[in-house]
Amino acid sequence: MTPAAASLRELVRLRAERPEAVAEAAARRKRRPLLRTAGTPTDRDRTTHPGRLMIIAADHPARGALAVGDRALAMANRSELLQRLCLALSRPGVDGVLASADVLDDLLLLGALEDKVVMGSMNRGGLAGAAFELDDRFTGHRPEDLVRHGFDAGKLLLRIDHEDPGSLDTLHAAARTIDAMAAHRLPVFVEPFLCRRVDGRLRNDLGATAVATSIAIASGLAGTSAYTWLKVPVTEHPDDMAQVMETSTLPAVLLGGEVGDDLDGAYGKWREALRLPTVRGLVVGRSLLYPVDGDVAGAVDTAVSLL
Repeated sequence: MTPAAASLRELVRLRAERPEAVAEAAARRKRRPLLRTAGTPTDRDRTTHPGRLMIIAADHPARGALAVGDRALAMANRSELLQRLCLALSRPGVDGVLASADVLDDLLLLGALEDKVVMGSMNRGGLAGAAFELDDRFTGHRPEDLVRHGFDAGKLLLRIDHEDPGSLDTLHAAARTIDAMAAHRLPVFVEPFLCRRVDGRLRNDLGATAVATSIAIASGLAGTSAYTWLKVPVTEHPDDMAQVMETSTLPAVLLGGEVGDDLDGAYGKWREALRLPTVRGLVVGRSLLYPVDGDVAGAVDTAVSLL
């Protein structure tokens, strides 16, 4: 399909003069199943990993998280981010993208979401570093927005601090959102953490007990878990992952998180965790979009090869 916009200038012109172009692009988009099985045909390539997912994440800016390594505003350059996303999405074996509405609208107009899994980021209200960070309101996609645009799944972040009352509001909102997604038969990826404040900053606990506990809590939310997936980190000690992932039978994907300069080390951790029976793929963002060596295609291709 010919994209609605072939350049950044044209994209901005469409946004200003024909905002309805976003909905039109969404209606025309070629969709695909969430998972391709061994018998699912694909036009794009023959390297598809049956039953697995490789998703590129780009929902960080909507939470005010713009830094990559020592570049404080790396993700603030939208043109550069879109170029990197389009390159990543063009690589064989990449199934789709997770992003907030503004990024997905840009990618729709650029024609980058054809035959891709499109996952909307739902709760972005817990801004990075804010006093209200754990009162994580659902300020992004609603279930009805995902249905209206013909998107394929949603994602929510569930951070729980036993010392912060805002966590209860987020738990309640998450449960009702999972109910709403299930009513639409839309998968929702829940990313749970136990966390605490250290010197005023929120820290996620990646110890085995904390990760297992967060998985148990997330798995039990809402009136059904039929459409719930988990999005989980690799534990502080990767050898603990096998035991931790026994906590739930829900399908799970690994999140990339901050890997610093040691991308090769991250690949090794992901490779081992991907062997576990409930782990069905990867959702990785900054470490693939902004690798230290600048080779986005190479970083993405290596991640795909792990599946």
